[in-house]
Amino acid sequence: MTLWVFGYGSLLWNPGFPVAEQRHARLADYARSFCMRSIHHRGTPEQPGLVLALDQHPGSVCEGLALRAEPGTEDATLTYLRERELVSSAYLERILPVDLADGTRVQAVAYVIDPDHEQYCTLTLDQQATIIARAHGGRGPNPDYLYNTARHLSELGIPDPELDWLVERVRHLNG
Repeated sequence: MTLWVFGYGSLLWNPGFPVAEQRHARLADYARSFCMRSIHHRGTPEQPGLVLALDQHPGSVCEGLALRAEPGTEDATLTYLRERELVSSAYLERILPVDLADGTRVQAVAYVIDPDHEQYCTLTLDQQATIIARAHGGRGPNPDYLYNTARHLSELGIPDPELDWLVERVRHLNG
């Protein structure tokens, strides 16, 4: 069994599992969005932060990476990802078709937001920046998550104007 995982946020810079191959990929009908309140990794229940999630939006396309798990590590990789991504049940694990840069289509595990979950939110960019600027959780400051993701997207040649705007705004807010 070949296991592909779609990375669009922290999986770009911290997959946490042995990756045999990474390829540019596109996932149709989903958008990368700071639409999940983080109460564990980048915030607390008292002061939630925000993390990226795949939010279903027909007609949109999310660019990221398809990460192929090292052969023989598929079960361990899924166990790891479920412990990491499903900590609060706000994400739903899905197997979705992603298109690789060479035109190949593969089925990949992707973690998408549950729009009915209490951690789901829709906020303006200004509201997102204000939350991200001040939040801190078990895996560190929320701004670090934003900065790492934006930097890796830029290095990969994947444009995300909203993340770029958020980086500038959060830096301004944090002086």
